[in-house]
Amino acid sequence: MPRFFCPQPLAIGATIALPDAVAHHVHVVRLMPGEAITVFNGEGGEYTAVLSSVEKKRASAELKYHTAREVELPYAVTLAQALPEASKMDWIVEKAIELGAAGIVPLAAQRCVVRLSAERAEKKQAHWQAIIVSASEQSGRNRLAQLAPLQEFNQWSRQQDLHQRILLTPRAEQSLAGWARHQPPQALSVMVGPEGGFTEAEETAAIAAGAIGLSMGPRILRTETAGLTALATLSALWGGM
Repeated sequence: MPRFFCPQPLAIGATIALPDAVAHHVHVVRLMPGEAITVFNGEGGEYTAVLSSVEKKRASAELKYHTAREVELPYAVTLAQALPEASKMDWIVEKAIELGAAGIVPLAAQRCVVRLSAERAEKKQAHWQAIIVSASEQSGRNRLAQLAPLQEFNQWSRQQDLHQRILLTPRAEQSLAGWARHQPPQALSVMVGPEGGFTEAEETAAIAAGAIGLSMGPRILRTETAGLTALATLSALWGGM
C-alpha cells in the first residue's frame, strides 16, 4: 500500500486534502478513487485512508482507521556526518533513515572538500529534508528524523548534552562493536569524518570535550560506509534490526 507523509492534523473520519506533492504523485502513478493508501504525520502511528478524489493537481482522502505502529529503534542514534564530496551526502541521509537514525547533523570539518555558502546550505537543507521524508515513506517509519542545520565541527563537538558522543577514528584502540557489547542500549551521537578523516587536532578537541574515540575494526571504511556500518552494528548488538 502506498505510504505518504502528510504534515497536518489527522483524525479518523476526516477527509483531508493531500499535500500538493502527494497529490501529484497519486496522479502520476494513476491511483483511482476508492483505492487505499497509508498516511502519517510524524506524530506517531499511521492511518489507512481511501482516496475520495483524484485530479491532476489535487487529491483528497478519507481517514478510515489508525494503527499505532512504530518501527523506531528503542534508543536514539544521531549521525553527525562531515560533508563528503559530490552527492554522497544524499545517499548517506537516505540509508541512515532506512537504518533508523533519529537525527542527522551535517558538519563542516577542516578536511571537507565541499564548502557551502549560507544560501547553498539552506537549499541543501531543504533537499535533505525531502530525502528524509521519502526514505521514511519507503521504509515504513512513522516519525521523521530531526535534521540539524550545517554546523562547524569544533563548535558542535564542544556542546554539552546528556547523550554520549562517539568519534569514529582508525587511531582508536577499541572498536565500536567491542565497546557496545559491554554497554546498555542508550541514546548517542556518532561522528564521522570526511574523506580524509578528522584532523588530529579535531579528534583531540572532541575527546577532550567528552567524546569516546572508537574504531570500526581493522579495515578503513569510506566516509559513506562508516556511519551506516555503525548504525547497523548498534542495531545488531542492541536490537532493532
